[in-house]
Amino acid sequence: MIRTVTVSDVGRVRSVNEDCTFVQQLEPGYTLAVVADGMGGHQAGDIASRLAVDTITQDLGALPAGLPAEACGEQLKKAVLHANEVVFRKGMEHTEYHNMGTTVVAAILADCEGMIAHIGDSRVYHYRQGELSQLTDDHSLVNELLKNKQISKEEADVHPHRNVVTRALGTDEKVEVDMIPLTMETGDILLLCSDGLSNCVTPEQMVLTLESGDMSLDERADHLLQLALHAGGDDNISVALLEQHEDAASGVKEWNS
Repeated sequence: MIRTVTVSDVGRVRSVNEDCTFVQQLEPGYTLAVVADGMGGHQAGDIASRLAVDTITQDLGALPAGLPAEACGEQLKKAVLHANEVVFRKGMEHTEYHNMGTTVVAAILADCEGMIAHIGDSRVYHYRQGELSQLTDDHSLVNELLKNKQISKEEADVHPHRNVVTRALGTDEKVEVDMIPLTMETGDILLLCSDGLSNCVTPEQMVLTLESGDMSLDERADHLLQLALHAGGDDNISVALLEQHEDAASGVKEWNS
């Protein structure tokens, strides 16, 4: 069974929270988590992230029971591509939403197997027995510079354009979705987050928080949020945690935007 929690905060600088998060254990036995970080003027980012999450969750809300992870991943990819169409069309139809878009990371799990869909620079981390792995690869200008060895890791951390993404949902008619398979073991934690967390909280801090046996899953999510706020909170901050647990109680739907 999987325990879930999600938290989201506007941060200390922004006036609007353009992140949208969703976690739910779907009736056929799947667990779905989505984090979207919107972008665009006149609060269009708020519209883009909400539309993306709405579309993905509605499309996946009636999956038949018993699908293997690969089939779940195919349905997740279709839902994300549909969300791209919806956000792009909305931007084309309304001048105030022109060029709006959003990042998205989404995970669907069936028991211990799952798939992740990813566009942009929101991230998914996998925690297992004291080790943290970043499963997604940022679609960002800074990451491209880093991979091409044009800047160092230290320069990347403070680069003035580190929030510039090279791929987003809804900005173009077509988009490529990264799909990543996932296996969860008892005690594993999946962390989905917007860059408001990953830009402010180090992997070491994430590990120290996630491995803490003194805190509940809710408290660990809130602690991560507080760490980002304490580090400046200059962007919206969103966190979703999914913990594989042998006898977890049935999850409760949570929705933040």
